[in-house]
Amino acid sequence: MIAALTAAQAMVAATARLRAAGVADPARDARVLLAHAARIEASRVTLIAPEELSPEIAERYDQLISLRAVRVPVSHLLGEREFYGRRFRVSRDVLDPRPETEALIEAALSEPFDHVLDLGVGSGCILITLLAERASASGVGADLSEAACLQASANAVQHQVQGRVEILQSDWFQNIDGQFDLIVSNPPYISLQEMADLSPEVRMHEPRMALTDEGDGLGAYRRIAAGAPDFLLPGGRLLVEIGPTQGQNVAALFESAGMTATRIVPDLDGRDRVVFAKMPH
Repeated sequence: MIAALTAAQAMVAATARLRAAGVADPARDARVLLAHAARIEASRVTLIAPEELSPEIAERYDQLISLRAVRVPVSHLLGEREFYGRRFRVSRDVLDPRPETEALIEAALSEPFDHVLDLGVGSGCILITLLAERASASGVGADLSEAACLQASANAVQHQVQGRVEILQSDWFQNIDGQFDLIVSNPPYISLQEMADLSPEVRMHEPRMALTDEGDGLGAYRRIAAGAPDFLLPGGRLLVEIGPTQGQNVAALFESAGMTATRIVPDLDGRDRVVFAKMPH
């Protein structure tokens, strides 16, 4: 019979396995996944380090590490990801919420709004965060993926904004009614050429249609620019996340659609991340 490993020994072995598999931060992932296997907070892992792992926890941990070694994202193994101070349920059906998207949240919250439309709602992290931060606002989230709509609806319930939100399946503006003083979107903006350069975690485990337009990476912005003027109130704002090299092109698309006051907002790393435009009064 194999002697049971202590939590500390299991973590050392797991870290070595993940490092050999090319995982970027093996020690951190080994620790987070041990906490998940043992069903404790990650901050408590040190406390159980000297203890032997029960066979049940050891087996669960081994499974998690095997999946992480083939580059399944940690968020998918945990079933959630933190965004703007809240936890959102995620799966392989939706794009993982990312810290750089918080730049879009900050820009949206910098002015008042009552009625917001989120195109390509995904997990719902943008729309739900905006509604949670603005208790007087209501919103609509649209996504072509039925699985994403279900995920966003579940997150809306979890964060208790379901009474102020409508989630519907729509190909961009196709099934949208009404007008909004704020439209936000984090659309697929990776070009087909760039897809090969993505990490295995993203390329193999995130929904392809949320990553790329299968073209030059600007297809979604053309659709948004064409439709937004019909759905924005006078003075309403349009805010979209972009790839760091796309700012000028996206701003030009919005200007040619009749929008004004376009500007490019950087993220915390100083890279272009959000394009802002306004409907003229």
